[in-house]
Amino acid sequence: MGLGILYAMDREAQGLLEKLGGRPLEPVAGVPFYALPGGQVLAVGGVGKVNAALATQLLIDRFAVSGVLNAGCAGALAALPPGALVAAVSCVQHDVDTSLAGDPPGLVSTVNVTAFPCAPLGLPGAVRGVVATGDQFTRDFRRAAWVRDAFGAVVCDMEAGAAAQVCLRNGLPFQAVKAVSDHLFSPAQEVEYRENFHRAMESLDAAVAAILEG
Repeated sequence: MGLGILYAMDREAQGLLEKLGGRPLEPVAGVPFYALPGGQVLAVGGVGKVNAALATQLLIDRFAVSGVLNAGCAGALAALPPGALVAAVSCVQHDVDTSLAGDPPGLVSTVNVTAFPCAPLGLPGAVRGVVATGDQFTRDFRRAAWVRDAFGAVVCDMEAGAAAQVCLRNGLPFQAVKAVSDHLFSPAQEVEYRENFHRAMESLDAAVAAILEG
């Protein structure tokens, strides 16, 4: 089987599905799946880490994918323009905290990993960097600064780290590409998100299509 592509939201996946002619498959556990040309399968897993983990495991178990690519929008922790692409070199889960037991921030104890590795993505013009994942739409400037400084992250999302963990447990390669929709230090973050979402998706659609067709 080909690659599994994971999105969180229908509105993130719609452009690619229209571009490549995705064919709906039978949903599994409430997760929509689509067949793409070349044997790839796309899942719209839902927002957040549990949804991402479930959809990733279903891609592996039900569709025997050779690897997983997570694509979607993200909030920037660096001075990146709207629509800029970030190819993940690793993913962290910034909201995992067992430091009271002496663990470093972000350590996932079941696998004793803080930074989950990502397979390289050859995307011309993309920024290579760390994607920080957590079950929150980060609006706290102090928290955002801590995530940036503690993990060296350039963007925040809500899915990549969980999908990367599932792939690691299954011994499959994982990749992530994120398009900047807003900036986490901007007082107008919500306005930015609404105004920049379409531009971010145009960049993302072109990048994911190039990966799948290449």
